[in-house]
Amino acid sequence: MRDEPLLNELRLKADKLRCLAIEAIYQAQSGHPGGSLSLADIIAVLYFHELSVDPHFPANPDRDRVVLSKGHAAPIWYAALAEAGFFPKEELFRLRKIDSLLQGHPCNTVPGVDLTTGSLGLGLSGAVGMAIGGKRRKSPARVYAILGDGEQGEGQIWEAAMAAAHFKLDNLMAITDRNLYQNDGPTSEVMGLEPLAEKWRAFGWYIIEADGHNIAALLAAFALARETRGRPTMLLAHTIKGKGAAYLINRPELHYTPPTREQRDAVLAQLGGLK
Repeated sequence: MRDEPLLNELRLKADKLRCLAIEAIYQAQSGHPGGSLSLADIIAVLYFHELSVDPHFPANPDRDRVVLSKGHAAPIWYAALAEAGFFPKEELFRLRKIDSLLQGHPCNTVPGVDLTTGSLGLGLSGAVGMAIGGKRRKSPARVYAILGDGEQGEGQIWEAAMAAAHFKLDNLMAITDRNLYQNDGPTSEVMGLEPLAEKWRAFGWYIIEADGHNIAALLAAFALARETRGRPTMLLAHTIKGKGAAYLINRPELHYTPPTREQRDAVLAQLGGLK
C-alpha cells in the first residue's frame, strides 16, 4: 500500500535540496548544478528514509556509509547533510570560499563525509573496502556508493566491481546516476556504456533498474537491496540531468556552469524556495 504522506514528504524534501544546492552554487559562482539536481530524489530518500546515521554521533562505528564517487555533485550532498543537521545551513552559502568547511569536492573533514572524493573512478574501491571492513567486524552498517555514468569508462570501477562480487558484499549498494551525460556531452557519444545492466550482471551483481525521480520506485529498490544476500546490488537509476531546473535540460554546456541570478530565481520560484 502506497504511503502517500511519506511520498509527498520525500518529494518536497528533494525539491528543497535542489533549492539549497542551486543557491549554494549561485553564491559560489562555481559548481555543477546539472549532476547535483539529477541526484536530488535519490539523496532525499537515502538521508530522510533509508540511512542509519546520527548527526549528533557522526563517528558511530556502526553507522551506514555514503561514498559520493561523482564528487562534483557535492552541493546536493552538502544540502542533505545540512538539512539533516550535520552542520549549520549557513555553511552551504560559503561553498568553495577560502577557509570554508565545504569545498568543491567532498572531504572527510566535513561531518557526515566518510571518504574524500573527486577523482572519478575511485569511489567504488573505497566503498568496497568499507564493506569488507564492516563484514569483518560483523557490523550492521550498509555502504552506499553513488557513481556517475560517465565515470564508468574508468577501469578501476570494474576492478572494484569484480572484487565486490568475489567477496559477496551484500552490505554494499552502488547507485548509478544514469543521466546519460558526462562533462563533454552524451555518454553515448563520448564512451558508450550499453549494455550497462548486462555488464554489471556479468560481474556478479544483483541489478535493479528504476526511475531515479520516482520516490516510490526508489523506496522499493532500496528495500530489495536490503533483502539481497550473497552479492552486491547495483541500482541503475534513470535520471534527467538538471531535473527541476528547466534551463538546464539538454544543455550540457550549462551542466557545470553556475546559474545567473535570473536562472536561480526561476528555479527557486518553481520548487518552493529555501524555506
